[in-house]
Amino acid sequence: MTTQTLRRQTATDNTVAAHTVSRNDKLTGITLSAFRVVVSFLFLCHGLMGVGAFGGIDGAGTAVEFGSWPGFYATVIEVVTAVLVGAGVFTRAAALLASGTMAYAYFVVHQELALLPLQNGGEPAALYSWIFLLIAVVGPGSLTVSALRRRRG
Repeated sequence: MTTQTLRRQTATDNTVAAHTVSRNDKLTGITLSAFRVVVSFLFLCHGLMGVGAFGGIDGAGTAVEFGSWPGFYATVIEVVTAVLVGAGVFTRAAALLASGTMAYAYFVVHQELALLPLQNGGEPAALYSWIFLLIAVVGPGSLTVSALRRRRG
């Protein structure tokens, strides 16, 4: 093989590799965005139970008492952070707050009942805590309201 042939082959390999990486980055960004939106929707539904939607906190439509600690404040944080994370606005900060809220729920509310999440009803709180921590660290993906505003501005 000549040096010129080797250079052409290397250039071709680099072009293919760059195209593959670009395509993978795009797919990763879209997948993260879809994950973020689905998780946020489910978290919003969870938060809206605190205001009496979807059967409320007891299955009979009961809402959390206004101003009660920690239920009322958790409900407000869940709804607000779900909307922010779902839209992709202040995503990392909102996801970190949601993660902390769910960690608090697990360790303060659920763990008093039993040690393991399956025994104390805290499995959703533990999962949401880790999921939102992941979103806070990895980021919102490529399809966000913030990205749309940047493109227009």
